[in-house]
Amino acid sequence: MTDYVIVGAGSAGCVLAARLSEDPNTQVTLLEAGPPDDSVLIHCPGGLAAMAKTGAHGWGFHTEPQPGLNGRRGFQPRGRVLGGSSSINAMVYARGHPSDYDTWQAMGNPGWSWADVRPYFLRAEHNERGASEHHATGGPLNVADLRSPNPFARDFVQAGVQAGHPRNDDFNGAQLEGCGLYQVTQRNGERFSAAKAYLLPARERPNLRVITGARARRILLQGQRAVGVEFIEGGHLQRIDAAREVLLCAGALQSPQLLMLSGIGGHTELLLNGIGVLHPLPAVGQHLQDHVDVVQVVDVPGRTELFGLSLAGAWRTLQAVREWRRQRSGMLTSNFAEAGAFLKSDPAEAVPDLQLHFVVGKLIDHGRKTVWGHGYSCHVCLLRPSSEGRLRLDTKDPMAAPLIDPNFLADHDDLTRMISGFRLMRRILQQPALARHGGRELQRSAGAQTDLQIEGFLREHADTIYHPSGTCRMGPHAQDAVVDAQLRVHGLQGLRVVDASVMPRLVSGNTNAPTIMIAEKAADLIRASLSPISQPASQPAS
Repeated sequence: MTDYVIVGAGSAGCVLAARLSEDPNTQVTLLEAGPPDDSVLIHCPGGLAAMAKTGAHGWGFHTEPQPGLNGRRGFQPRGRVLGGSSSINAMVYARGHPSDYDTWQAMGNPGWSWADVRPYFLRAEHNERGASEHHATGGPLNVADLRSPNPFARDFVQAGVQAGHPRNDDFNGAQLEGCGLYQVTQRNGERFSAAKAYLLPARERPNLRVITGARARRILLQGQRAVGVEFIEGGHLQRIDAAREVLLCAGALQSPQLLMLSGIGGHTELLLNGIGVLHPLPAVGQHLQDHVDVVQVVDVPGRTELFGLSLAGAWRTLQAVREWRRQRSGMLTSNFAEAGAFLKSDPAEAVPDLQLHFVVGKLIDHGRKTVWGHGYSCHVCLLRPSSEGRLRLDTKDPMAAPLIDPNFLADHDDLTRMISGFRLMRRILQQPALARHGGRELQRSAGAQTDLQIEGFLREHADTIYHPSGTCRMGPHAQDAVVDAQLRVHGLQGLRVVDASVMPRLVSGNTNAPTIMIAEKAADLIRASLSPISQPASQPAS
């Protein structure tokens, strides 16, 4: 028996485990299906390339065939390790736009406006630039400028200015729009995942138990209350009971899956898979949103300061390994997506609806395909897609992957905005700051000049940029939402969902920092539900 069972040691689960275990009278158990985060590929930022290539520490899910992408199956890599996706992501620190959260509140979720959530972003943050109007110091999550930025990333920012866009030295500052270098979740040249930020300092507490290699099978219900979790560890079926609450933090793809496996979901979906309906909740797995994205790749022969495959590049990489091991500096401190931009597909847009990630290497097929030579790449993704998909069960077998259908480009407006975004991206890459290097756009995109040709390129090459959300979305009504504004599953006691799946609408940027914010706020919501004597003294920064 424990007070809280947390399912999933990703960004949200690590935050909850650390915050709830601050009370020495509270027993917390954290279940993670993956292994400990002890691989050098995780802690060395440059190890991201090897993890992408091999699929290490990820679930490696794929989508259902996407009609909007010429029937292709998309790739959905989610973290399967302590730290979850924060242990395998590109480490970009981005909060989104304040209007994202005001929209959440307007959708019937009191307490989730920008004014409400901003203190939790600040409570989480330790920004190496120092405290300011927009940033804080002293939080668990280290946010830093890149230690050894690539000169091509700076050239991208200059090219953006040459294309007529403002320079933005802080995407989490006064405004979102513009071109600049990203800040990253790193410290001293190493990845600073949620596991390192939150879980590692808390592991010494005797009231926190962390179990790796523990695959959750179902949430156990007693009437209308969640009372525990059934899981498999070392091939053996185990059960752990929760005296207070079960906290589901398995992510936007697996939190809804686990709810359905537990008999919580839509009647039809459950009965089709031979699962008894213990608690009907039709919105489970619905409203899946993700950032659809496409990449333009430019070949730049001989420029070994860019990541790539060549004899000279191999020698440079060996030198970079030595530098990182000795000094935690150099090429291998790169997050690859070093620079970027937030742009408007049309000047009439109130806030940016496009995001660019400039990658200092040739990125093809999510980095899984090895290509000869050196070059750079640029992503463009649509920040607020109109298209929505869903997540379903393939079988009642809890070991099986779910059926993931983002429904990319189903809404024609998404396609129109992506075509505009592709043109804006290409115009930046053609500016003198980058053109002077003599790069050549790969033929697969170079032939796309007309809107119809660009549409063809998008349908043949677009995919996710790894930000699924909304499948257990927050809202006031059980008919079209899964959790309420306290993140409690509608109609049940002792069960909350705390991860990106609760987002009512996808945020305008990378989802890691917002997920950490959600968990910081959830910790306060959970503690507020207890008697005043159990409340911690700490409060979020204002």
